[in-house]
Amino acid sequence: MKIEELRFDESGLIPCVVQDVGTKEVLTLAYMNEESLGKSLETRETWFYSRSRQKLWHKGETSGNTQRIVDLRYDCDQDALVALVEPSGPACHTGSNSCFGGSLLESGENIGEGRSVLHDWDKIGGGKAIIEEKKVSDGARSDRFAILSQLESVIAEREKERPKDAYTTYLFEEGIDKILKKVGEEASEVIIAAKNRDKDELSWESADLIYHLLVLLKEQKLPLDDVLSVLEQRHMKKSEDPN
Repeated sequence: MKIEELRFDESGLIPCVVQDVGTKEVLTLAYMNEESLGKSLETRETWFYSRSRQKLWHKGETSGNTQRIVDLRYDCDQDALVALVEPSGPACHTGSNSCFGGSLLESGENIGEGRSVLHDWDKIGGGKAIIEEKKVSDGARSDRFAILSQLESVIAEREKERPKDAYTTYLFEEGIDKILKKVGEEASEVIIAAKNRDKDELSWESADLIYHLLVLLKEQKLPLDDVLSVLEQRHMKKSEDPN
């Protein structure tokens, strides 16, 4: 596909959705013209066209919050783009990780007819991640694994913003040895809970293990999708094995 083959609008622009390649969070929506798209492909960093200022702008040129392009995709109609990026800082001019922070739904972050999950890592206490969960209905969730994506996104935000007194901030600032220690401790507690045949304890300790594992993956710059891809490949290989 050549740039000239894309379908720019009457103003010579094409919308570009910018998405974090690791967390899959939508960071912003901006516009490109042929020149900014060419610069984006050449430099492997996002360049856009400002409709208000009528000029090109390089994301992060003044703030330092650049976005390294991992992939740049076009849709089936060739009139929209998705830039998969590794952001070096917040995407929004307000300092937020994403420009899409508001919700038109009063209940907030809804998942179909399921639950609204409000999670935050508050003050350090007992060496455990504190997760607040608010139930808004008893309906079935449209995606029972959506919490993993949400959790991964929040952890990525914590790594960038480092809010004071947040447990996730504490882990990242202590570094890899502390994170590895916590993963080991939580794995041991999962084993103990299983040996005790205590389902409530096992659920709690498993949640702690998953959380700390996601923190470890983020510290290692390894997206959860890469792990899921390995699981998928193994499953496919097993399904194709005639034995």
